[in-house]
Amino acid sequence: MKKLLALLLLISIIVGLSISSSQTYEQQSLVSTLQELLPNEPGINSLSTWEFTYWNRTISIEERGYYHFVEFLIRKAAHFITFGFLSLVIYWLLPKSKSRILLAALFTFLLACADELHQYFTGGRTATMQDVYLDTAGAVTFLLLLVFIRLANQLRKN
Repeated sequence: MKKLLALLLLISIIVGLSISSSQTYEQQSLVSTLQELLPNEPGINSLSTWEFTYWNRTISIEERGYYHFVEFLIRKAAHFITFGFLSLVIYWLLPKSKSRILLAALFTFLLACADELHQYFTGGRTATMQDVYLDTAGAVTFLLLLVFIRLANQLRKN
């Protein structure tokens, strides 16, 4: 029963990713929602000190504006978390073996590549290896957390 639930969860995540990757940026934009929810631009002073390069572009409030910057952070967090959960579901579906963690990370990486490839063929979207790296980092982080939690539980039992 647990494997069936995990399989249904895997299918749901993949379908959700496919739908999301099929939408243009305009269809997914959160900017107007953020403008309604955050009219006073909370945290702008702290966030204004953040600046980084992503896909050869400077990402900052100064460059993009408050709402586009916050949206960018939300989108990238969604990548990280979604692919992190995806890796755990794949892990639970794989047969128990010493290479289970590695296989879960590899399959998640391949799905991240497929997701970006899908975006490449979607109008108004860009496909980047940086998103694949971010997705894979989410997968590896979640899988490492799983390993640490299991080790902590084993140590506590002993």
